[in-house]
Amino acid sequence: MKRMILTGTLALATGLLPALAQQPPAAPQKGGGQQSGQPQLIPGTKSVGETQAVVALIQAAQAQNPDAVIKAADDLITKYADTTFKETALLQEGEAYKSKKDNDKAQIYFERALESNPKSYQAELMLGGLIAQNTRENDLDKEEKLTKATKYLNESMTNIQAATKPNPQLTDAQWDDQKKYIVGEAHNDLGLIALIRKKFDVAATEFKTAADNDPQDAYLVREASALHSGGKDAEAIAICDKVLANPQVNPTIKQVTTQIKDAAMKAKK
Repeated sequence: MKRMILTGTLALATGLLPALAQQPPAAPQKGGGQQSGQPQLIPGTKSVGETQAVVALIQAAQAQNPDAVIKAADDLITKYADTTFKETALLQEGEAYKSKKDNDKAQIYFERALESNPKSYQAELMLGGLIAQNTRENDLDKEEKLTKATKYLNESMTNIQAATKPNPQLTDAQWDDQKKYIVGEAHNDLGLIALIRKKFDVAATEFKTAADNDPQDAYLVREASALHSGGKDAEAIAICDKVLANPQVNPTIKQVTTQIKDAAMKAKK
């Protein structure tokens, strides 16, 4: 299932890009107005300039250029402080810093996104996952971090269920799939938290729930690993066999799955 970090309005704007690209720049009229034939405004923007700033952010995100995303997001928020795309810009900037492995700045921008929308299930998911994935067993503040991450992840699942469809172009089925994706990723991160706490049965249950919502091989492999760590080797082997039966399994996942299966088979003897 394809992840949709963009909010519905930005996803809608993405659909307008071809039309926007074909339109000529607007020529100014006397008095500051625009002649007929001016570029189409993205829904939610108030001016051609804001539309162009949003388009720049979309294009940077599509190009997967983190530095360009950071610049475009900063430009949009600075020039159009009241933009309805503020949450989206902050989320994109957080993702860009995360891709640059600057987790401190990523957390700052995800927190700013949550401040702009306290019900932002995307910001909560990003924060919960970021904290869970970067907390280590020997951190002195481990429990404080994990408790905070758990809170964010649970709130993300609650808020996604209460949220309305963010994009009118999404079908009900697509929106249901997106909700399942969010829930699946949240349970995956809750599984990582349980692993740090060495609660292997809890971790296995969380990974299973993640895979039930979003059937990714990675979630199944983590479930198998947690089961093996918890001494349930027969169950771990069965899951490994299921993953390895897929002829299109990712080579890296296949290698890891084989290692887990071998370890489980040795432990089972």
